[in-house]
Amino acid sequence: MTEHSTTRRLLAEGIGTAFLLMAVVGSGIMGERLAGGNIAIALLANTIATGAALVVLISIFGPISGAHFNPAVSLLFMLKRELRIPLGVTYVAVQIVAAITGVYIAHLMFGLPVFEVARKLREGPAQGFSEFVATFGLLATILGALRFCPAQVAGLVGLYIASAYWFTASTSFANPAVTIARALSDSFAGIAPSSAPAFIGAQIAATFAAYFSLSWLFGLGARNGSAQTEPASES
Repeated sequence: MTEHSTTRRLLAEGIGTAFLLMAVVGSGIMGERLAGGNIAIALLANTIATGAALVVLISIFGPISGAHFNPAVSLLFMLKRELRIPLGVTYVAVQIVAAITGVYIAHLMFGLPVFEVARKLREGPAQGFSEFVATFGLLATILGALRFCPAQVAGLVGLYIASAYWFTASTSFANPAVTIARALSDSFAGIAPSSAPAFIGAQIAATFAAYFSLSWLFGLGARNGSAQTEPASES
């Protein structure tokens, strides 16, 4: 893989994460407006747009930054020592800022107030557990794909997130940056700020669980290196 400058990597992470949130929030707004009150149809529209966007974004930005778009993914590869900690921390900062920016852009596109706070409560142990499962599954998809079929990472991540929207009670945020940003959108995709800490805690816990179990399962030992290969994200 071609070595890219830090600036190019960070720009790729920023643009990719912003577009991911535009897809998540924008499709949620559009789906809800067109679904005539049918939540299942709105969620289906949200699912298809998010999964499709992930395939595209990982494919085009993966060769530059690894297309993490997700602090959980960056943390995993910092733990594996495949992403240097200073660069990884910068990745995370860029992802959070870009995710919030993506939400603001989606609001502007649909004529909503730019600055909002979500009111949709996503509470309870089942929701937190769902986020643990969703995040663990996403990281399993990434590590397994990198180990056995690296050319298919983008498609597999997109398919996993699309399915996890439906088989998890939380609709699979699986991404701390996405969770923070969606707390700033009082739309179909929103999450009340009071609900966000449990989601983020579950996502981080799942990242450590994935590191300790999946690295062994897939035969992926930690190695020194820089932030290259490892894509992906969520929703």
